[in-house]
Amino acid sequence: MNRERRFGRRRLLQAGLGVGGAALTANLLPALPGPQGRTAWAVPAGAPPGADRLGGGFPDWSRYARLADATFDDDAEAGALKPVIAALKAQHVSVIEVDTILSNWLTDAEYTAHLKTIKTFTNLAHQSGMRVVMYYPSLELISAGGEKGPSFYKNSNGKAWVQRSLDGKPNVFYGSLVVWVDPGDESCWMSPNSPWRDYYLGRIKLLAATGVDAIWPDVPIYFDGAADWCDASTWAATAFKADTGLDLPTKKDFGNLTFRRFVEWRHRNLHQWQVDIAAAGASVNPDLVTFSETVSMDYQYATLIGLDGAYTRQTPGLSQCWEVDILSNYDGMRHATASDWTCLISMYKYARAASGAKPAWAFSYGWKADDASLVMAEVLASGCNAYEVKTPFKSDSADLPMRTRMYGFAEAHEKQLYDATTLADVGVYHSAASRDFVSPSSGNGMYVTTKKPAGVKEWWADEAEESCTRQQWLGEFRGTVKALVFEHIPFTTVTSPGLTAADLTGYRALLLPNLQAVSDIEAEVLRGFVSGGGTVVITGPAPTAYDQLGTARAELALADVLGFRKADPLPVSKENRFGSGVCWYFKALLGHSYLASTDQASVDQLLAPVRAAAPAQVKFTGDRRVHLEASRLGDDTIVQLVNFTGFGDAPAAFKVTPAACSVSLVVPAGKQVKAATVSSPDGPSPAPQPVSWTVSGDEATVALTVTQYSLVTITTG
Repeated sequence: MNRERRFGRRRLLQAGLGVGGAALTANLLPALPGPQGRTAWAVPAGAPPGADRLGGGFPDWSRYARLADATFDDDAEAGALKPVIAALKAQHVSVIEVDTILSNWLTDAEYTAHLKTIKTFTNLAHQSGMRVVMYYPSLELISAGGEKGPSFYKNSNGKAWVQRSLDGKPNVFYGSLVVWVDPGDESCWMSPNSPWRDYYLGRIKLLAATGVDAIWPDVPIYFDGAADWCDASTWAATAFKADTGLDLPTKKDFGNLTFRRFVEWRHRNLHQWQVDIAAAGASVNPDLVTFSETVSMDYQYATLIGLDGAYTRQTPGLSQCWEVDILSNYDGMRHATASDWTCLISMYKYARAASGAKPAWAFSYGWKADDASLVMAEVLASGCNAYEVKTPFKSDSADLPMRTRMYGFAEAHEKQLYDATTLADVGVYHSAASRDFVSPSSGNGMYVTTKKPAGVKEWWADEAEESCTRQQWLGEFRGTVKALVFEHIPFTTVTSPGLTAADLTGYRALLLPNLQAVSDIEAEVLRGFVSGGGTVVITGPAPTAYDQLGTARAELALADVLGFRKADPLPVSKENRFGSGVCWYFKALLGHSYLASTDQASVDQLLAPVRAAAPAQVKFTGDRRVHLEASRLGDDTIVQLVNFTGFGDAPAAFKVTPAACSVSLVVPAGKQVKAATVSSPDGPSPAPQPVSWTVSGDEATVALTVTQYSLVTITTG
């Protein structure tokens, strides 16, 4: 079936515990501050794929995955399925996402019968050397024709199992509210704490027995399109009480501690739901892995719908397929600004970090071949695996020759893309608590530009408050990312849930944008990082002034590191030596200023301590709108360059502007450059092409012109 994309941006949406279970798994909360806990295989936050070969039990096929959708009718025969598989294989697709009728309300007999077709398809795919991941919505159930005819909500268990808002409204609606529910159909969103849990997990076990290689549970969220701030069902009330000892809040109120507890609890509740899904599948097939479709990225939407992908960073067998939205369903990124592109980069970098050592699959949306290939270049440069899709049609490609060309490049360079170790020794801290509780806003902040360009059919937002420039915490975080991208400083994102000292190993400098809400455990890890020789840069008006639930502290959590106390006058800036390291504090939101106006004074002040603490190993000369990533594999230094110089400060027609630039490597003492090559999917062949280099002092420089995406390899010995 030609089904539209499962989940869209918030504007379109507007048009745990089992039955009889006890509190949430204890090791998720050793202290109420928030989700902590660590497994033995965990690696530093933001580490690239291949940094840990165990990776929580994920096999290599999932690490090198190149994904595309396959849909087919319920009664499809093997003869009709073989051409589908052959076509995808010819496009260099290695993993097939299968989306059939599992979104729909099916009887046990219908479900069991359909599994035979899935098994047939899976066997055929395996015979072709390909893998299969099965799409299966985790909390939504669609009843075809359910508005006027029989439906799961009206005629089965939906009314008892449905999510409910704080004022008791059931989370059920009928077609035309969102793009994926046809007129006349019913969409019913279930509580993960209700008997739906056992119902769904039982079906997951049957699905696992078909031989599929992975399960793709669709957006396990508290859907906010029909009812806000779910789940307040009796099932959730019982679970919340068991976990916290509190009754559910009665209304949205960020000034109320119980409501803030509810906000954080929803993150953990949905995390446990995903853990149980992965465990159910693995109980039947130990080789099965799970990728939850996660629509909430680094911006405010995770607060609203509960799903925070970073909570699963250390969970074996469970990762994400990140649905990274673009600016327009019917225009892609064609009318983006340069700042919008840095927002997209921020989302992919967050996705890579929040998946930890495990594969991070990510949607690669596009409208036409040229914008789609540029988006995919960012997917690959971030270390994510692309799932190429034409927006908003999940089953379509933006352009099959483009997909074939880009996937051919990814296949030819999979070791460089997914096995190399990042050279970034600078981290940007993404604080889930600060996102949730620092100046909550009704806007989600996905991008900068909110005004729809002339001639464009639709846009991600139509109100100025939606822009990340209107968000205090997010604007500072996104502006910090923009500064690092424009200054060509390689960095990784560091996510806060479950933070340990090991997560900061290898970093020289850590940026803490507008860090206000932290747990005692986080504060101790950050204190140890500075004491051990690290440099931190903290910005904002209330540094570490709140705990992990947004409650004001009697004293700043990092007062000793900052060098001032809560009762002291707040300095405009301060450098404070602590242990073997140093803390730089700036009261101003320098990143936010840079996001809004690209002023050089802000970026110079913000990044001066970073440059001093972490001198660049790879240097770049050229336009600031070329995104640089650097990594190492054996004797090879790998530099990825993504060119978005065709975009400026205001939306304009899409164009590709080749960029002349140069990359310089500081050659280690006793080494010399043996070879240099440039590879690109922009030309007829992905094969590396030898290029010349020049040497000056201890630096070797390669000059090149980047059309959209180039991979430079410098071999030393």
